Amino acid sequence: MLVVLIGVTPARDVTAQPFQLTLDEAIRRGLETSHRLAEVVVRGDAADAAAGERHAVTLPQVVALAGYTRTNHVDEFGVVTPTGQLKVIYPDVPDNYRTRLDLQWPIYTGGRLDALERAARIEATASADDLAAARADLTLEITRAYWALVTATESVRVVQESRARVDAHVRDVRNQLTAGLVPPNDVLSAEAQASRQRMLAAQTRSLREVSEAELARLVGVAPGAAIALAPMLDVAPFAGAPLDQLIAAAKAQRPERASLVKRLDAAGARANAATAGAKPTVAVAGGVDYGQPNPRIFPREAAWHSSWDAGINVSWPIFDGGRTKSDMAGATAASRMLQERLAEFDSIVAMEIRQRLSEAESSRAAIEAAGDAVRAATEARRVVSERFAAGVATSTDVLDAQGLLLQAELERTQAVAAARLADARLARAVGSR
Repeated sequence: MLVVLIGVTPARDVTAQPFQLTLDEAIRRGLETSHRLAEVVVRGDAADAAAGERHAVTLPQVVALAGYTRTNHVDEFGVVTPTGQLKVIYPDVPDNYRTRLDLQWPIYTGGRLDALERAARIEATASADDLAAARADLTLEITRAYWALVTATESVRVVQESRARVDAHVRDVRNQLTAGLVPPNDVLSAEAQASRQRMLAAQTRSLREVSEAELARLVGVAPGAAIALAPMLDVAPFAGAPLDQLIAAAKAQRPERASLVKRLDAAGARANAATAGAKPTVAVAGGVDYGQPNPRIFPREAAWHSSWDAGINVSWPIFDGGRTKSDMAGATAASRMLQERLAEFDSIVAMEIRQRLSEAESSRAAIEAAGDAVRAATEARRVVSERFAAGVATSTDVLDAQGLLLQAELERTQAVAAARLADARLARAVGSR
């Protein structure tokens, strides 16, 4: 038994007006509605919070404590005074209440806390560069999706018009077969070509719907909404700067490189913090106790009493089993890793800019060639139309000439889209957008 599964595409509301979009509007909407950018922003907020947490460690910490303890009953202990009275020194007080206001303040840590705070703040500023890089990537992705939809829409138009020409040609050949002017195989060949055109029409429509759905996702348009584009098919002449200037501009402007440089500085700060682990730390401590009974008051009694204490503590790790040394080695290795990553990024940038320059130059050449093809096809159609009017050319010749013109126009549209995408990629590589 043969089972055929037919996919059903959700119907589109044909009465709804298409959503008009220019490239600039698409980029603006995409940047405003992107969940990807929102995630990067939240990561930046988390980095700011981490920097605030590092700073808070350097400030005095005041903690309020309270507690209750129930103990077992004990025999009271006391002495008899000369007057014959019993003086209780250690009473039976099973209910113990304690409150304390405690102060801790690290006043010297060998620079460890300051280095960790500086590293956290550098990481927070690097998050802004991550956001700029994400915005640039999204801008390029929207640009690619926009021109992909332009090309797909133009392909649908060309295939539909070509299909109409082939259907007209099939009708002419059938009429000629009826008149006995052509053999039956000519009709079969024309019908086979018509079938191929129907298949191409279905493929191009599917490609356009996929491209439209991708652009709609990027710019925050409701799924299934029709998008009408307003492409500008003119391209300014290419005026590329020298390669060395573009590479220098990329190193100065690319947010990814700025982020790597900042994180390299943060790694150096963490290395300094690890080194400070071998130095002594000094902290001020103190507090006020108020309890019943207060263990610092003698003799002990079931009454509320207050007391206070203040001191300074010095801690010096004489032997920690190699922990500080390992921390220093790990921080140094992380710094070297970022240095190598930065060097790799610089080499990739140089290669990428060379590729983007080549793409931009070749795309301009393709536009010029496509323009020549359009002019040639236009003139060919004019000549064939005049010959057809004079009776020395067939309708098939006219349809073929029209097809060549439409194909040339499609190729010019594709060349313009490729040139605009090449410009966007070059701008992304340089860091100017």
